[in-house]
Amino acid sequence: MRNRNIIFLLLIIIFFSLSEIAAQSGAKEDEKLLQEAKLLIFDKNWIEAEKKLDELLERYPKSPSYSTALFYKGKCLSEQKGREREAWKAFEEFLKRPDRPSALVEEAEISSVDLAFNFLNSGDQSFIPVLESRLTNPSKIIRYYTALKMSYLQDKNLAQKAVPVLKGLIESEKDQELIDRAKIALLRISPASLKEIQEKQEGGSFRLVKIRVYEKGKKTVSVSINLPLSLADLAIQAMPEKDKAALKQKGYDLNRILNDLAKSKEKMVRIEEEGNIVEIWIE
Repeated sequence: MRNRNIIFLLLIIIFFSLSEIAAQSGAKEDEKLLQEAKLLIFDKNWIEAEKKLDELLERYPKSPSYSTALFYKGKCLSEQKGREREAWKAFEEFLKRPDRPSALVEEAEISSVDLAFNFLNSGDQSFIPVLESRLTNPSKIIRYYTALKMSYLQDKNLAQKAVPVLKGLIESEKDQELIDRAKIALLRISPASLKEIQEKQEGGSFRLVKIRVYEKGKKTVSVSINLPLSLADLAIQAMPEKDKAALKQKGYDLNRILNDLAKSKEKMVRIEEEGNIVEIWIE
């Protein structure tokens, strides 16, 4: 009887030992698959990397690397044309997991915003809540990124929802480069909102850039623009370099013109192009 008990105990010990070995082997295998996938991602071999990640996700659903694999699967899918929706779902699934690695959360949020933005601009209104929810995200980085991104939306009514976040950024942040980006974003969405901020910051007193355009053969003004000087400077900064270079080739250096005008309240720049006349001055 005693021998039987000893044998039974030995069998139990062997069983648990084998189980532990199997578990360790599985753990090593899932880590191996993840590392192999990362190497393939580094080489931009998205399809093969996805296969490795799918194997990990299917074979090891309780793996500590499961959430990380989901994130990288989203990355692989986002790089494959036509699979962007699958990518977005993978990122969203990753973000919902309580065991998601915090180091990857910000990148996943940004990727989700980028994909949702593209879907929206393509006409899929179902992604409106995705962007709206990011405007109230606990992370100011995600709030700011979403608001800046939304300034490029074709639907300017929807883009207006980013205005409070952009205004808050301008009024509370110290990073001048970030503030300038927010001002340019506001300029795209709501110049009036930016004008309010400028008036508040400058105590209601600021210089205006005045632009008048006369079309060929006409004596009356075709276009009349009054823009705060600080906004004009931002507008020039926001112009694509190729457009500024094209104007410079024709002899119009916008930065120099604006600087020269800013030094004198009386000077006016007159530009004639194919019979059209543009007059610019600062008051």
